Amino acid sequence: MNRNPHRRTDPHAAPEPEYPSMAEAVRFARTRGTPTVRDVLARSAKDAVVAIQPRCGVGGHPEMRQLLRALESGARPDVLTLTIDSHTRLNRFAHAARLAATDPGALNGYPLVAHGWQRGRELVEAVSAPVEIRHGSPDARRLFRVAVAAGATSFEGGGISYNLPYCKDVPLAHSLACWREVDALTGDLRRAGLTLDRELFGTLTGVLTPPSISLAIGVIEAALAAAEGVGCLSVSYPQGGNLAQDVAALRAIPLLARRYLPADVEVYPVLHEFMGVFPGRRAHAEQLIFYGALTARLGGAAKLVTKTYQEALGVPDARANIDGMRLAAVANSPLLDFVTVDAEQVEEELHWLLAEVDDLVAPVLGAADPARAVTAAFADGTLDIPFSASRYARGDVLPCRDASGAIRYAVAGALSLSPAAVDRHRRALGLADGPHSMRTLVDRVTRDINHFLHLFKEIEP
Repeated sequence: MNRNPHRRTDPHAAPEPEYPSMAEAVRFARTRGTPTVRDVLARSAKDAVVAIQPRCGVGGHPEMRQLLRALESGARPDVLTLTIDSHTRLNRFAHAARLAATDPGALNGYPLVAHGWQRGRELVEAVSAPVEIRHGSPDARRLFRVAVAAGATSFEGGGISYNLPYCKDVPLAHSLACWREVDALTGDLRRAGLTLDRELFGTLTGVLTPPSISLAIGVIEAALAAAEGVGCLSVSYPQGGNLAQDVAALRAIPLLARRYLPADVEVYPVLHEFMGVFPGRRAHAEQLIFYGALTARLGGAAKLVTKTYQEALGVPDARANIDGMRLAAVANSPLLDFVTVDAEQVEEELHWLLAEVDDLVAPVLGAADPARAVTAAFADGTLDIPFSASRYARGDVLPCRDASGAIRYAVAGALSLSPAAVDRHRRALGLADGPHSMRTLVDRVTRDINHFLHLFKEIEP
């Protein structure tokens, strides 16, 4: 499963272990008698029922197995998660291994590389739901090989979305090249008989993410992955909080896929429940969780990644995760068929979203070398991510919420959006009459980040 077995991230690191052959990894995943993540997504899309997935990851191996079993028995999720720790994400494998051996509770996720693929298989075999790897690594090549050997059938991330929101000094060209190898191996697995799901992390920084930026990054990463032979893609989108805008964004995903991806590539919309500042009171948090689940249903999402009422307090425990999944699953009830969304508002948002995404991605995907065009676009600001940690994103974009809670561009920076689109955003924000002070905009952004705390009156204006 390694196209270049002599390459190592750290020249002083220990040699990588032996992995099972690609044929054996495919056999393990296909003959367990349980579905793959791709199977779950296809069934979900066919039945128009949103699949449910929690986030979860702890450092100790027995504790991780116990957590997965508890979540499965308590809520029967459709997909389970191994969330990877921060040291492994940054390829600090030796440090992750030391902590796994001496103080696993100090890790903020499961160190899969340190525990090894055999232990990973123990986790996969401990549950009947398929397992996805969620992490945040700009260079996930070794983690990917361990994940595949372990039997995970979905792997999240991409060269843009798992670099610029997280890392300060990782060159974009490097992360794109690393993820190209991951996607090429995914294509090899597909040709060998196993179609892995590759989920693309449209959430980005999780802070007031403008929908057209989220979708544009997802489309670009999807096109780069499809070029390497990836056959199943989940394009994820973060709930912003305005129902019509969020539903439009989810409905845009299959339309954009038909526009920019090969016809034989399966594409599934995924919604991440609200990734921003969560209400602290349980009743308020649970209202937001249910609202997100209804948004996923109305938008036609194939999968929902859930939240819990403990989000504002820290890492949620198993009970909170179970309760969050159960609550989200209620939105699938046929008794809620009467719940609808304003069709005219959705159509207007969809029209503008499709146009904005085209503005952003067409110059990149129309280039002779799209990966190089991505790097150039972020350098000149024609692509950008607000609030990015990276020096390779200019961060000139400033989003705000309009009176309805929809996320708009107060400052569009150098994004390659049409003047009409920029004008629409500024008019919606009441900024069309001229320049406004940066202090005023910063104060507005601060309030908008705390949108749901204000809505539930957990904090006052």
